[in-house]
Amino acid sequence: MTFIFYLALFLFIGLCAILCLVILIQESKSLGLGASFGGDPGDSVFGTSTADVLKKFTAYLAIIFMVSCVLLSLWTGAMGRAKSRLMPATIEQMQE
Repeated sequence: MTFIFYLALFLFIGLCAILCLVILIQESKSLGLGASFGGDPGDSVFGTSTADVLKKFTAYLAIIFMVSCVLLSLWTGAMGRAKSRLMPATIEQMQE
């Protein structure tokens, strides 16, 4: 069970990195980091609708990020409650 938790945590951190990268690549009003990769703001790898594609992709990633954040939070809380139930029993056994 802990392997699956750590795998989910690793995937969550990867999702965070991808989301940060996608946000930084987007074209801003002042051209931001998107212009630092070279080229004219009119040129794009994905065609003329790059801004729309990146906005939709960012929205989907943000939704996945929020849902996975809540699920990992609930999962961590459940693991903490399970450990706290086991701890008093072991402490009582040690005192006897």
